[in-house]
Amino acid sequence: MSQFLIKNATIVNEGRSYRGGVLIEGENIKDVFEGECPQIENVETIDATGLLLIPGAIDDQVHFREPGLTHKAEIYTEAKAAVAGGVTSFMEMPNTNPQTIVQSELEKKFDRAAECSLANHSFFFGATNDNLDEMLATDAKNVCGIKIFMGSSTGNMLVDNTETLSNLFAKTKLLIATHCEDEATIRANSAAAKERFGNDVPFNYHPVIRNEEACYVSSSKAVALATKHDTKLHILHISTAKETTLFRNDIPLVDKRITAEACIHHLWFNDTFYGKKGSLIKWNPAVKSESDRLGIWEALLDNRIDVIATDHAPHTIEEKNGNYWSAPSGGPLVQHSILAMMDFVNQGKITQERMVEKMSHAVADLFQIRNRGYIRKGYFADLVLIDPKKPTTVTKESLHYKCGWSPFEGHQFSSSVETVFVSGHKAFSQGAFNESKRGHALTFSR
Repeated sequence: MSQFLIKNATIVNEGRSYRGGVLIEGENIKDVFEGECPQIENVETIDATGLLLIPGAIDDQVHFREPGLTHKAEIYTEAKAAVAGGVTSFMEMPNTNPQTIVQSELEKKFDRAAECSLANHSFFFGATNDNLDEMLATDAKNVCGIKIFMGSSTGNMLVDNTETLSNLFAKTKLLIATHCEDEATIRANSAAAKERFGNDVPFNYHPVIRNEEACYVSSSKAVALATKHDTKLHILHISTAKETTLFRNDIPLVDKRITAEACIHHLWFNDTFYGKKGSLIKWNPAVKSESDRLGIWEALLDNRIDVIATDHAPHTIEEKNGNYWSAPSGGPLVQHSILAMMDFVNQGKITQERMVEKMSHAVADLFQIRNRGYIRKGYFADLVLIDPKKPTTVTKESLHYKCGWSPFEGHQFSSSVETVFVSGHKAFSQGAFNESKRGHALTFSR
């Protein structure tokens, strides 16, 4: 059984930062020390002087494109990119090909991840207009939740019929995660843009087409349904300040039935970036105004928004180089989410303790993940060592995404990810991977 002793680190955990160490034995944290670590024989010792030790980030929204879309990404490559960025666990979305809308396809994803994923993992089951029986067969102890596209999807996965939605919200006992954009509003705005610009719609028109109204109409509908049926609802990628008024901060997270997520791109970019980045920051929901970005930050810091994720959604650069109508929405982010947040820490926008809360603790609590998300004795050793003073420049050569590009290319982050443990396995260190072990399927205390 392998053992590691990490000593002299600044441990950032459960609202505190303090000098100490962690003893890892096998897959788990055997002990946590404050101050000097004891002398322990026959262990690999890591002197973490000057480094932060945090629990691995848990990203509750990624698209790894497997099966069926593996020219863009695959579980193997994107899980490696996640680990290189300090994301030790991910939850992946069902809009693959075939879609994850029957239990047999869900099982295939878990089997594939067991074969190739360096990170821990779970997968959402997708709701459609007519798969209620399959949805109700989903195992709450082994599956993170149900995903409903209340906008921005295709075919049967676009669920926007009120009666169907009400039935789904009423009958499922699992957490429902929603993409909320009103399709009727978007179609009307798209038609107006087509009439005005034809095929030459500028990318800075994206937040005009997928505007505040489209988001708020859909999000408020989801909140009303969840309130009516007492459903556990998690609204993904909040992109407007107006939507933040739908959420509460007067009760603890563990008591909330309705929660919300902010994504890195909505915290980092605003609509002035379209001129330089164009399609590379075309996401659904759209990156919107600076006042929206600041409103999302305000809600994140006052706990109306509960967690930070990426909505990592790669496309090839050739696909992204199309015109407005042909360039798909989405981009790769999972390798740099912690580094992006560390930039905000170093700017004084958020404390390192709150960053860890929003990227690790709160995700584990919200999804009721067993024994992860904290640095605690007996928990799985999902741990990240960060050098807060060693810059990282994003280059094409440094990327582990299959798509080979990033909206952050050319940016110099103020920090670096040095070493990453996944379930006690030193999976990444000093730029090199150890792929001798795979991550685990997440389990849930439900």
